Amino acid sequence: MAKENDKLRIDKYLWCIRIFKTRSIAAEACDKGRVKVNDVSVKASKTVNIGDVYQIRTEARKWVIKVIALIQNRVQYAEAINCYQDITPIEEKDENTFLPTSFNTGKRLSKTGRPDKKQRRNMEDFLD
Repeated sequence: MAKENDKLRIDKYLWCIRIFKTRSIAAEACDKGRVKVNDVSVKASKTVNIGDVYQIRTEARKWVIKVIALIQNRVQYAEAINCYQDITPIEEKDENTFLPTSFNTGKRLSKTGRPDKKQRRNMEDFLD
């Protein structure tokens, strides 16, 4: 945990508490206006303070978090959740749960074989 007087950027903080997978994704979210404080978009370089409340939109869901403690390094999830309080309304947690309609791994179905030359050309024409 960091001291109260240490400066910490919002993109690094969101990465450290495991809201985003990488710091560059967190910075990109800030640049695109997906991270807000008091309904105002923030830059990735904004300093985080204890008690700040942030609204964050990710691919999976919407978050509303209150900063409880500052943290300088990425840690395990069990430790990271002690640094913020999730105050997202229950309605938004439920409606924004990411559930794909179909799970496609990109692999062919078993026992179907590879596409022949005509099927491959049709696929290439379709994708172009």
